[in-house]
Amino acid sequence: VQLVESGGGSVQAGGSLRLSCAASGYTISSVFMGWFRRAPGKEREGVAIIYAGSGSTYYPDSVKGRFTISRDNAKNTLYLQMNKLKPEDTAMYYCAKASPSGTWTFGGHRFGNWGQGTQVTVS
Repeated sequence: VQLVESGGGSVQAGGSLRLSCAASGYTISSVFMGWFRRAPGKEREGVAIIYAGSGSTYYPDSVKGRFTISRDNAKNTLYLQMNKLKPEDTAMYYCAKASPSGTWTFGGHRFGNWGQGTQVTVS
């Protein structure tokens, strides 16, 4: 299993970014996938989940209406579209794969594989 995030960068408040997460070693549509972030001095926070099969989604209130998680099954790639970005969205962003033995938790699920992260800075 390998996850590689990309698409981060620096943007002004109110701007947009789209993060990508290329997966290999498994099919992303067959498992829950999530996006997490961690800002300096803060705990890791889950920001989006996309469920296997139906592709239904879940967001915490902090990003609901601004972030959209999606996937391209043909490319086996996960995305996070982030709009109306705020300075408090500044963090390292990670994609993660659900795993029963995972140590990252969000929305009642465990995640056990993640990538190296991509930095998002909003000023």
